[in-house]
Parts: sequence; structure tokens; C-alpha cells
Amino acid sequence: MKQAEIFNRSELLLGHEGMTALDDARVILFGVGGVGSWCAEGLIRAGLTHLTIVDSDRVCPTNLNRQLMATQSTIGQAKVEAMKARLLSINPNAEITALEAMYTEETAEEFHLGDYDYVIDCIDSLRDKCDLILRTTSLPRPTLLSSMGAALRIDPTKVRLTEFSKVQGDALARAVRNRFKKAKTWPRRKFLCVHSEEPAMENRTGGNIIQEELQFRKVQTNGSLCHITAIFGMMLAGEVIKRLTADS
Repeated sequence: MKQAEIFNRSELLLGHEGMTALDDARVILFGVGGVGSWCAEGLIRAGLTHLTIVDSDRVCPTNLNRQLMATQSTIGQAKVEAMKARLLSINPNAEITALEAMYTEETAEEFHLGDYDYVIDCIDSLRDKCDLILRTTSLPRPTLLSSMGAALRIDPTKVRLTEFSKVQGDALARAVRNRFKKAKTWPRRKFLCVHSEEPAMENRTGGNIIQEELQFRKVQTNGSLCHITAIFGMMLAGEVIKRLTADS
């Protein structure tokens, strides 16, 4: 199938120059779980053709309720490989680099962040998220977009995109700021975060560890739903698309 057929509706809205901007852009996405998987698909379906996805996890049964590439047939597969296969089934001409790896302070240099136009942070680990934020905002080139907490929310009308320092009522954002404050180190550039203004709910059950999750070293502690995580991911994708095509 020709590119013109796949992206006919995108080009009608964005124009030829907009599609060229999407085709030229380089994006790296850290974390392809409940938020990141939807972000990746939103980008590829719009016409982005150069995407690097990074995640060290494998698909487990509890991913099925909210993660895009998680199906009965992909359980046990590396998330990035399952996601890559899905994205290439949409656009076989896309250049998808799948890295089954974990971003940490120790591995950060391996990802060459300065080579990208956009860095999208969908990392759960507080330590690693903070390092990625500090490292990316210290560089002149990449634009950073970050996801805060999507768990324990149910109201889709409360999801927002806000500059990090102005995010209120989000426990993850508060923990990130507290870590920066304790270390007396702050991001060197402003960046936007997707978050929810809805007060966090509480888990209604005890949050028992499910045996299948232990097999894949993934412990789910907070309830979360697809319609919220998907909106988070699509808002991140939408911001990238909007910025790339703004001047076209």
C-alpha cells in the first residue's frame, strides 16, 4: 500500500509540508505501557516515520486492560517487539527502533538523546524519570514531554497538559519536585506534562500481587483504566504533532 493512501486523511488536514515535518522528525519514547503504547500508535498513525521505543518489560496478563499491544497472543513477548510489530502493521515503511532496555543514570549515554527532536517520558520509576528530565532539559535540542500519574483516575474530562512547575494535585509530580529540591538540582528548561486534575481515588481491594506478574517481575499496585491511560498517551502524541506542523 502506498504512503499516499495510508496518510490521505492526515495530509488533507496537515498539508504536504506538515507531512514532511512528521516524516523528518526523530522521536524517542521511554516506556510503552499504558500511556506510552497509545502515544506511539498516535504518532505512527498520524504519519511520523522515525520512532525509537524503549522498554525492558514483557507483556503480562494484567497489561491486557490498558496497554495497546497487550493481547492474549503477545503475553510473554517483549513489549517493544510486540509494539513494533503492531506499528509496522499500520505503516510497513516506518523506521521503528525497538530497544529492550531500561533507561537509568548508568545507561543514559547509550540513548544519545541529543540526536532526537522529541523525548517522551512515560517512565514509572521516580529515580529514572528524574534523571531523564534533568538530562534532557540540559541539552539544547530535544523537546521534552512527560507523563505524570494516570493511575487511580476515572474522569477523562480532567486530563490536562500543563507546564511542570504548575502541575497541582499529582503525587508523582510532587515526588519529582521533592527529589529535585532535595538534590538542589532543577530542570534547566520548562517542559509540559500530561496529568489529571481529578483527585486520586483509592484502590478498592488489597492490591494483592498476582502470581503471573511475579513471573514477569511486574507488580501492579494501583488500579488504572484504558480510557485514561489512552488519553494521556494521545495527548502527548497530539502535542508532538501540533508542534511539528505548526509552521507548515
